[in-house]
Amino acid sequence: MDFVLRLLFSLLLLISLFSGRGSAGGVYNHHHHRRRHLRHRFRPTKLFVFGDSYADTGNILFPISPALQFPYGITFPGKPIGRFSDGRVLTDFAARHVGLKSPIPFSVRNRVGLRRLKETGVNFAFGGTGVFDTEYPFPNMTTQIDFFQQLRHGDSIFTNKDAQSSVALVSASGNDYSFYFAMNSTRQGLKPFIMSVVNQIIVNLKRIGGLGVKKIAVTGLGPLGCLPVFTAPSSYKQCNETVNSLVQFHNLLLKEGVKKLNQETKHSSKVFIVDVYGAFMSIIEGRKRYNNGEFKTPLKPCCHGVGSGFSCGSVDGEGKKMYVLCEDHKAAFFWDSVHPTQQGWAAAFSAFKSFRNHF
Repeated sequence: MDFVLRLLFSLLLLISLFSGRGSAGGVYNHHHHRRRHLRHRFRPTKLFVFGDSYADTGNILFPISPALQFPYGITFPGKPIGRFSDGRVLTDFAARHVGLKSPIPFSVRNRVGLRRLKETGVNFAFGGTGVFDTEYPFPNMTTQIDFFQQLRHGDSIFTNKDAQSSVALVSASGNDYSFYFAMNSTRQGLKPFIMSVVNQIIVNLKRIGGLGVKKIAVTGLGPLGCLPVFTAPSSYKQCNETVNSLVQFHNLLLKEGVKKLNQETKHSSKVFIVDVYGAFMSIIEGRKRYNNGEFKTPLKPCCHGVGSGFSCGSVDGEGKKMYVLCEDHKAAFFWDSVHPTQQGWAAAFSAFKSFRNHF
């Protein structure tokens, strides 16, 4: 999610590209999935996860990863082990909701053994990755699905029954757009690039379904313009609506693509969208309270660098910490410049009606 540092200066005039396409906040109306229609709910026995840092629970093993630096992980499990937060992330809450343990990260599969994989499923998500290749040398989503296919058919670890009784969580939170601007691509080319990203997401969802998974949850983009790196210039008081216009276009295309996919595959897999935009905005705007509380400064990160060139977890050449940490992690929605806190994810997940109503 480091893409925001580059996007800030590249998206100032983009709103004209997307005018008239509707707003992202209200594009996910899954009324046909209300609880009264789900008398016989699907209860998955395994969770398979694909995507990026919003879902990664420890796939990046390189010590240079910020998720392996203090103070990441201080809330859970008490030390940094690869989650891009102070504690639990989207994957953990999704697993708990369906009654499962958080799936084993693919990178440590050989340490835990076949039995553990069979019990939980596998998390293939790598922080910093996208639908396509990004600047980070980790497996993109296509390669992550290749790993799943190998476990399904090559190694025969997961049977058809395993796949059919599982649910997949697909997180695509925007790293492709980071890389697009890192390569000095043009503003004129952004609209077709967004279309290509969404089209590839649809291809990926269809492929996961083709591997036997019956239920697939895919995240829409969150309000990127409300990430702390964009709200810092306004002292964490105002979102960047120009950046959010990119999100609106992406999310609308995703809605249209998923609707078409479900029509084509109505007798096999079912895909539904997790409305990250709507959930985050309900919290940021104060419309959503969690555990009778609220985030008083929801746009301000709990952990941030002391100046330009430093970020959460940074230290100087002598090992001196170059970041500031808030006193109460539970009072902060964002952990660092782009990732929610554990409490933030808990609040957001409580607003993910489409996911909660399916299980």
